[in-house]
Amino acid sequence: MGRSRNPDRPRGGVEAVVETVDGGLAELLPDRDRARAWTLLIDGAPQSYVDLDDPTYLSFEYQRRLGHVIDLVAPAGKPVHAVHLGGGAFTLARYVAATRPRATQQVVERDATLVQLVRRELPLDTNARIRVRAADAREGLAKVLDSWADLVIADVFSGARTPAHLTSTEFLDEVRRVLKPGGCYAANLADGPPLAHLRRQIATAAARFTEVALIADPAVLRGKRFGNAVLVASDAPLPIAELTRRAASDPHPGRVEHGRALLDFTGGAAPVTDGAATASPAPPPSVFR
Repeated sequence: MGRSRNPDRPRGGVEAVVETVDGGLAELLPDRDRARAWTLLIDGAPQSYVDLDDPTYLSFEYQRRLGHVIDLVAPAGKPVHAVHLGGGAFTLARYVAATRPRATQQVVERDATLVQLVRRELPLDTNARIRVRAADAREGLAKVLDSWADLVIADVFSGARTPAHLTSTEFLDEVRRVLKPGGCYAANLADGPPLAHLRRQIATAAARFTEVALIADPAVLRGKRFGNAVLVASDAPLPIAELTRRAASDPHPGRVEHGRALLDFTGGAAPVTDGAATASPAPPPSVFR
């Protein structure tokens, strides 16, 4: 088991942290190009990237897309109440705290040992109003007050797969209970050809929310490769034009689908219920090479 020096110390000679956590083998790898930046991997799968000097820097493409949702969920700088299902290295909670001072956030992360590791090696800003609860995402969500959140973000993977119980209409009923009227739900999804999981997740969201959009790499939407897609849902109008502009200007441009085109994309897929829910497909080994 290896450990790095404290990230507050000079960069020279910093080593990776390698520790066993509840979910597998965790690695914190220092970024040689950014003084206090780290990538978290679990069993070789990249989970989070954190720059302690600049928490607004989002390295992963899907996290940039979730960052766009965070930016547009309320006027710039306005504090919000946010729930994060899946903690990782708390990248998006740090982003909210940096871009929306005085925001109040709850993070639900099942892996208590991982939480301890991240708190120790990548400490949160002591001024940030972030509460971290070690619990299953759905169980933790059940403890959030009704109509508390402006934003619920789901980014939960176990063995690189989204657990089945976080893919159903019953799960989204809990999300809706927690959201304020007009609040926003955003989820990181992963799928590859033939995109059956992604189609079902869109249909499930459309069964519970009046407005649904999807942000993804065009190659993923065409079923050409395995990748991430960000699902956005609300009962209030979504900022489609601005989401489209921001996604198109990313280093790896994304496409936004919504409305009739998105519903057509589902191909008649049925919403998922608890009784029929399955985990998302495992990514092919080539994804992490």
